[in-house]
Amino acid sequence: MTCGRNLPINDLVRRISISGPSSHPAPPRLLLGARLLLGCGMAAPILALASTLLGMAAYPHFNQARQYLSELGGATAARPAIFNAGVFAAGFLAALAGVGFGLAIAALTRARLVGTLTAAVFLMAGYGLTEAAIYPWPDHRHLAINLGLGIQIAPLLLLWGLWPRRDLRGLKAFLAAVFVAMAVLTVLTKHLVLPGLVNDFNVGWWERAYAMILVGWVGVAAFLLERRLRQERPASKTA
Repeated sequence: MTCGRNLPINDLVRRISISGPSSHPAPPRLLLGARLLLGCGMAAPILALASTLLGMAAYPHFNQARQYLSELGGATAARPAIFNAGVFAAGFLAALAGVGFGLAIAALTRARLVGTLTAAVFLMAGYGLTEAAIYPWPDHRHLAINLGLGIQIAPLLLLWGLWPRRDLRGLKAFLAAVFVAMAVLTVLTKHLVLPGLVNDFNVGWWERAYAMILVGWVGVAAFLLERRLRQERPASKTA
């Protein structure tokens, strides 16, 4: 192992690279850790969907078109704990998944900076979801859930970090499509264009579509990355 002034210049450049690929295999523990944490990313959307459906079942008069999902955990819901517990758990799993995405980027391309930024975005989103679950609507602290919207830039960070990998074209195309879809929905739901399209009579349906993409893409991306990591050649213990 070289260090100090004997460190080859090309190895030094590779170590500090932001997004450059590396031919060196990743350590087995890094691959295993990333895979386990990406499993949390696969579980989070399923848990969020299950708690939402159960919350709706316990709230028979819930108006899909006019009410927001947060109201499933609010004062008017018959069993708010169902939805809030699911959101809390999903937020915790999303935070763990973010670390998994960061480790996956580090394992596949050695882009440590981008991996750290990706993990940070997910940790922020996870915090927002758990905080919103602890303080249900209409408590003003529930607005911490808006931190979860930061996850919209995560597909771009993953694209940046994984860009050198030619064997991930399908995943990269999916991430680009997800980012575009979320950007379009953001513009529409914020009334930046076509202000009458989203209104009090259909806002619930728009929120459902937004939530499905915002949360669902994480599970798909985690599944595809975990599958790729299973095929990655680990570093030799003697290397």
